[in-house]
Amino acid sequence: MLTATAVLCSALGSGAATGPTASAQPAQAPAEAIAACTQFARALDLASLTYSGFADVIALGEVYPDYSDPLVSSANTSGRTGLRAAVSTALSASRTPGLAPQLAAPMRSWALAATKLLLLMGLRADVDRFNAAAAQVNEDTENAQRACAEAGTRA
Repeated sequence: MLTATAVLCSALGSGAATGPTASAQPAQAPAEAIAACTQFARALDLASLTYSGFADVIALGEVYPDYSDPLVSSANTSGRTGLRAAVSTALSASRTPGLAPQLAAPMRSWALAATKLLLLMGLRADVDRFNAAAAQVNEDTENAQRACAEAGTRA
């Protein structure tokens, strides 16, 4: 899974005994941003945990996975179940009361891309379609994590 890294810079001020000390300490993130990004992080963890098993199974096979294979079928079922729960959790995070739109939008975009991946799993698509959909999910993951980092928290 891709992760976004926030680089925090702080400037240390030097003032005389009577002068003010300047500090560029990061401001505390709003409570709703912390709550939403924490919940979104749980969605990412769940999606990663459940989809990775399916991705590993299809990565070893043909362009068109053999969905009659019990291993592929089982991984597909558990992956879809986990992705459904992750999408629900991500959408719930995006609807946190008072959440800034610049935080909610990438979470919703991630949920839409993950839903597309979920549908492809249900339709038993080929590996190339999964790879394209997973690339979009990864891009949306990075965007949401960057938005959380810019808000002073992390996902």
